[in-house]
Amino acid sequence: MEFLWSMFLSMLMLVFSIAILLAGIFTAYFGSGRSRAVGGILILIGIVVLILFLGYAGIISIGVEPLFRGTVASGVSAVIGAIIGALIALGIFLAAIMKA
Repeated sequence: MEFLWSMFLSMLMLVFSIAILLAGIFTAYFGSGRSRAVGGILILIGIVVLILFLGYAGIISIGVEPLFRGTVASGVSAVIGAIIGALIALGIFLAAIMKA
C-alpha cells in the first residue's frame, strides 16, 4: 500500500508541476496586466513543486528524505504509456469520424 501511495503522490506532484508551469507560461505570454502577474505566480508555484518533486525523488539534494526513490521510473513509464494509448485512441477516433 505504501508503494501505491508513493506512486500516487509522486505522479501527482510531477504532473501538477508540469501543468501549472505550462498554464503559467501560457497566461504570462498571452495575458495582459494582472493576468501576466498571475502567470508569473503560477510559474513560481510550478517551479517550487518541481523542485520539491526532484528532492523527494532523490535527484537533487534539498534537505528532505527521498520518499519516491524507485517509484518515479515506474510512474513516469505508466504516465507515458497512458498518454500514448490515449493518442492512439484519439487518432483512431478521428480517422473514423473523417471517413464517415
